[in-house]
Amino acid sequence: MRAHYRAEGLDEGDLAAHPMDQFSRWFKQAAQAAVHGFLHEPNAMVVSTADAEGRPSSRTVLLKQYDEQGFVFYTNYDSRKALELARNPYISLLFPWHPMARQVIVTGTARRTGRDETAAYFRTRPHGSQLGAWASTQSTVISSRTELDASYAELSERYPEGEQVPVPPHWGGFRIAPQSVEFWQGRENRLHDRLRYAAEPDGSWRIERLSP
Repeated sequence: MRAHYRAEGLDEGDLAAHPMDQFSRWFKQAAQAAVHGFLHEPNAMVVSTADAEGRPSSRTVLLKQYDEQGFVFYTNYDSRKALELARNPYISLLFPWHPMARQVIVTGTARRTGRDETAAYFRTRPHGSQLGAWASTQSTVISSRTELDASYAELSERYPEGEQVPVPPHWGGFRIAPQSVEFWQGRENRLHDRLRYAAEPDGSWRIERLSP
């Protein structure tokens, strides 16, 4: 169970000045790999949060947008991760692009997206996913799968295909403003390249190499 990683590495001189520009480069390469069946769901990321006592939890979430302001995902605001972020906004994201021997690790703070932005994204979701946002009381204990399916069926009758589904008031996005972004490239002999962008107080970014 030991894989040998690629020989070519990651050099400081090849990096973009801004971490989100560098992320865009790698994400486009990951998306191209997905087109060719080499990588599955490049926008899947592990989101880690912690409660008020510092106890961590992780789950896989789909990235829905990124720009110079950071990374955006959507969720139920009553879910475990959202409730933890309400008390402790510090968050970590991990993009595990294992077939490319690459990872991107982000640390930062999360804040809710505006309702207009949330509504605009909600309208782009498939009809079934819109209903699912209403049907699921995310992270709560339910009696059975039948309960969930019955809730979805009732919503399907109330809002048939083609009819506008209202945006749930308990559902929306989080935008993660990065404080550090590490680009990890697997190398031979476990001497991996790890280049990290660290935010400076003046808004610039410091690039530093980490020992593997």
